[in-house]
Amino acid sequence: MAHMPTYGFSCTGCGPFEVRCAMAESDDPRRCPRCAGPARRRFGAPGLRTLAPGMRRALDAQERTADRPDVVTSIPQKTSKTRITRDPRHLRLPRP
Repeated sequence: MAHMPTYGFSCTGCGPFEVRCAMAESDDPRRCPRCAGPARRRFGAPGLRTLAPGMRRALDAQERTADRPDVVTSIPQKTSKTRITRDPRHLRLPRP
């Protein structure tokens, strides 16, 4: 059995739903499975399975907080220590 892609649709009354169908049928008009009303196709991000885990977590967090960002109550702690270098060339670099 061939794998069928999943397409997202949205009903104005019932909300989003998904349909598995052939690519050739993806543009066909759809009806909501709950109320039989007309549905519009939703376009979203492509499958991101090949991303590094850290990038995937960042994208998931971005999507999760898109409409209600997390509230920050304090300044984040510095996580890395400043490396002390003994290289004399570094003394000539501009300082912030």
